[in-house]
Amino acid sequence: MSSAVNHFTQGPLTPALAYVMSCIGSMLGLRLTAQAHASRGGTRVRWLLGASISIGGTGIWVMHFIAMMGFAVEGTQIRYDVPLTAASAVVAIVVVGTGLFLVSYGGGKILALLGGGLLTGLGVASMHYLGMYAMNMSAHISYDRTTVAASVAIAVVAATAALWFTLRVKKPIWITGAALVMGVAVSGMHYTGMMAIEVRPMPEADAAASAVHGADALDFLVPLMTVISLITLTMLLMVILSPSEKELHEDAELLARLELRRRTAQDPTLQTPATPSNPAPSPPGHPTGPDTAHLDPAHPGSTHPASAHSGAAYPGATHSGAGHPGAARSNPGHARPGLGPVGPAPVYPAPVHPDHHQQIPPGSRRRDR
Repeated sequence: MSSAVNHFTQGPLTPALAYVMSCIGSMLGLRLTAQAHASRGGTRVRWLLGASISIGGTGIWVMHFIAMMGFAVEGTQIRYDVPLTAASAVVAIVVVGTGLFLVSYGGGKILALLGGGLLTGLGVASMHYLGMYAMNMSAHISYDRTTVAASVAIAVVAATAALWFTLRVKKPIWITGAALVMGVAVSGMHYTGMMAIEVRPMPEADAAASAVHGADALDFLVPLMTVISLITLTMLLMVILSPSEKELHEDAELLARLELRRRTAQDPTLQTPATPSNPAPSPPGHPTGPDTAHLDPAHPGSTHPASAHSGAAYPGATHSGAGHPGAARSNPGHARPGLGPVGPAPVYPAPVHPDHHQQIPPGSRRRDR
């Protein structure tokens, strides 16, 4: 590195301010990813996009730009290519967003984390060196390959750690601590990459002949701070006004209870126990059916089949005279005790006995030819 290079022309102001902006962007990004993990569908996508802008835009690109405000080379002006500088901002936001979406929709798998960290780290390093390439000056610039490789490795490790934080960190106190660590990693990557630069100023004759094109650093300062202030304020309001993960869980439980109550009001069977389709069987020997309640000996005046006389009719029999020998009887479809249901019985002449009070055993049939 040439002695003509100075990284701290403004003293500790630029590195301190760059670190603060990196921590703010990282903290907002972690808070937004926590909201994304508690959401679903399009809401989740919007939270992740906001986190991409917060981490990639504010936490990385703005930090890089503020740190470059303290960079100077003796004997030459430094101007910036506006399209390349804007492209570096887009690269930072896109690669961070890609890593966030890979990890968020990867189910927390280690392959998704490592792949997202590698992709994001390489993208952040590309953003850094693209921003360096956007500088125009009357000097020859070269880089030490070993230091460049070290800066890229730091970027990959820092990006992987940042993505891991987005999966694990939920509480505000841990989010703040993780943001401080991410700020150190991003700042360390930036200044490691800056230490790899070697500048050799051109001779005065060549420097006078070659004009330096581009925009001055102060031309970026006012619009940049205005845009970043608005974005940061918007993100901060979104985080403050949005419900926490616990509140979202409680709202989901309340909605589930209200839906269950609505369905219960529409379908009364959900709140009334259902009647069993198969009633318990009656004890052996006990008559069943709607027409056999009067056969229970406990009911006064009922005629029990076991004590029926030859002249008495079975349940449902048709009498031509109570106990008359010529009475006709029939039992269409009625159940006899202990025998189950039978079909319609044919009509026979009443049996003739000397004593019409003699019992006929239940179920027996006699034919007098």
